[in-house]
Amino acid sequence: MIIYQEERLVSILAYLKEHRSMSVVDICERYEVSRDTARRDIVKLVDQGAAIRTHGGIALPDLHNEILAYRDRLQAYSEEKMSIGKKAVSLLHENGCYFLNASTTISCMARQIDTEVTVFTQSLDVAELLSHQSKAEIHLFGGRLNASNRFFFGLESMKQIEAIHFDCAFLGTAAITEDGIYYDDQEDAWISNLVSSRSECTVVLAERKKFSRKSRFKSINWSSIDLIITDQRLPDAMESIAVENGTQILIAQ
Repeated sequence: MIIYQEERLVSILAYLKEHRSMSVVDICERYEVSRDTARRDIVKLVDQGAAIRTHGGIALPDLHNEILAYRDRLQAYSEEKMSIGKKAVSLLHENGCYFLNASTTISCMARQIDTEVTVFTQSLDVAELLSHQSKAEIHLFGGRLNASNRFFFGLESMKQIEAIHFDCAFLGTAAITEDGIYYDDQEDAWISNLVSSRSECTVVLAERKKFSRKSRFKSINWSSIDLIITDQRLPDAMESIAVENGTQILIAQ
């Protein structure tokens, strides 16, 4: 059974909490991974302040409890989001060219991709998840890292996106209101707006609660959204807006 890096990191932190330290050899043997994979796990934990590097491995720092943050993050991969992601994966075509943005719902989609496709993304998590899936060709746009939401942004990347035509853009979002979709970061909103304009089709992945939330930076109008995949029936007002703009609604079961 494949154990994804985020799940492995939670387990490593749990081990550290009990044993205080762990070697590269311990990680390799416990999780049946290569030394290179073990080193990448160590680098990620150290970079995020969850552990400190020691000779031959890592140890738990006095200041934590970072393990709780990792558990919270894994819980973000909820059953609802995984169902939405599975429905989105069913829309992929072999050898298609797609853009996936940065969100936990999109990450749930990425975890389930098992098709020969080309994926462009600015999301560190999406790229990491797809790196375990040999059928996908992955292109990660660079720039400055937004550490809190784990995506890259740079003007050079925007120029690169302008030269690409995507079969479809799959977009997660912070909020959906009566005038469009919104994000917490302005750069995120800019990227999603641009890739939507460069895509044959724009699909938004969002749980129903996103329709009652507010966020700061607007990205695209309803008229730019071809399809919304969600987990429950939309509020009546939103359904009316969808009909007016020709936006299809797909409920993931």
